[in-house]
Amino acid sequence: MSGEPDPGRAKAPEPSGVDLARVALRAAKEAARARGDAAQQRRQVRRGGLRSGARADGRDPMALGAAINRLITERGWEAPAAVGGVMGRWPQIVGADVAKHCVPDRYDEDERVLTVRCDSTAWATNLRLLAPTLVARLNEDLGHGAVRTIKVFGPGDGGRRYGPLRVPGSTGPGDTYG
Repeated sequence: MSGEPDPGRAKAPEPSGVDLARVALRAAKEAARARGDAAQQRRQVRRGGLRSGARADGRDPMALGAAINRLITERGWEAPAAVGGVMGRWPQIVGADVAKHCVPDRYDEDERVLTVRCDSTAWATNLRLLAPTLVARLNEDLGHGAVRTIKVFGPGDGGRRYGPLRVPGSTGPGDTYG
């Protein structure tokens, strides 16, 4: 291993002028292609974004169900969406007889209170007696603690609303009709 060349090994020839020209041309073409790709990407960004290619991308279309599920998860709407599903399945949860006379009105997510409106005072009283059983059934379906209480209103039992647009001494919306 002295500094002398190995006589058994062939020495690689030094590149000639033509070979150097080919290497320089190849490097220039690659640089031009890179500049062209960058310029094309800048034009696409100005036109409204990069275009999706053959590979999967975050901008690719997705199924409607998957998009809705992703939106519900991102926004934290799992509990309200589940309660909305309960409102759609109300007859299966409470039974056909009760569902004919009592309908869910709204759900307060902060208080976890389900408001139900009944078409008669007798059905309102009946549902008030069934409320603990119904809360247990709803929490079994939705997850523990989703519904804390059920408020039951009879026909026309909306309660008085107080606020800045109420006239003191009025008896409600019937005042305006004579």
